[in-house]
Amino acid sequence: MAAKEVVMSREGLDKLKAELEEFKTVRREEVKEKIKTARSYGDLSENAEYDAAKEEQAYVEAHIADLEGLIKSARVLDDSDLNTNVVSIGLSVEVLAEGDDPDEAEVYMLTGSTEADVDAGRISDESPMGKALVGKHVGDEAEVQLPNGSTMKVQVLRIFRA
Repeated sequence: MAAKEVVMSREGLDKLKAELEEFKTVRREEVKEKIKTARSYGDLSENAEYDAAKEEQAYVEAHIADLEGLIKSARVLDDSDLNTNVVSIGLSVEVLAEGDDPDEAEVYMLTGSTEADVDAGRISDESPMGKALVGKHVGDEAEVQLPNGSTMKVQVLRIFRA
């Protein structure tokens, strides 16, 4: 089965590559040393340090595999391909929720799922808000399906490059 394409910025891909390098070099070596030290304690059948180190090794190796998969399936956004007439990944959008005052408008940057960070205003195209906004134009309204089952209407005020 082909891996799902993961859309991300050049910055996001560079961060993943740096994290992969950190895990392949530093973290692997740290775990190798922990296993070596734990083995020196003797009987492995009742050695909690050894068990913990082996669990950490499994985590590190699984994370390396995950990162390699993400990097392999990454499609980097090209700024020249971004059309500010329609909401899409890589663009920022200013929205106003129904019933809010204009000064309460919020700005979100639409990203792929690997780069989402709600606290930083970066939302995934797979999030409820992201799904509702993708494909909308300035002036359009979108209905956002909230986790509690209700809906919220927002109006697109502005679409721009961040």
